[in-house]
Amino acid sequence: MSQAGPLDRAGYLVKQVQQAFHRACEDRLRPLGVSMSQYAVLRAVADTGGAPAAELARRTFVTRQSLRDVLAGLTAAGLVEVGAVTTGRARPVTLTGRGEDVLARAEQVVLTVDDRMTASLTAEQVGQLTALLRSCAADLAAPDEG
Repeated sequence: MSQAGPLDRAGYLVKQVQQAFHRACEDRLRPLGVSMSQYAVLRAVADTGGAPAAELARRTFVTRQSLRDVLAGLTAAGLVEVGAVTTGRARPVTLTGRGEDVLARAEQVVLTVDDRMTASLTAEQVGQLTALLRSCAADLAAPDEG
């Protein structure tokens, strides 16, 4: 157990970095007309190739209701299309040509912010940080034995 003060605890620092990263991305994505949440959904749609909304919600860590709101905005902006029901109730979501273009530009914005976030670290330290964060995520995903 750590003796660090509240502001030096890993969980607090992870949240502080996440909020700063989110803010920096939001500021730079705004000129593209998308939010960080919309970018995350565009990225998930591109990665899954026509996945239903339930899968997109899982991948983007949002509720189905929140995803519905984001998808409504993306659809209105002409960035995604929600297909007709093919089987069951699932409706596939796909990127439009415009959505692909916006995603490509947004991806560069987010990568630039990511590079800025780790600018003072060596490549080896970035690798270590990534491995440590994955380990923390796995520890929290494991069943709680306490």
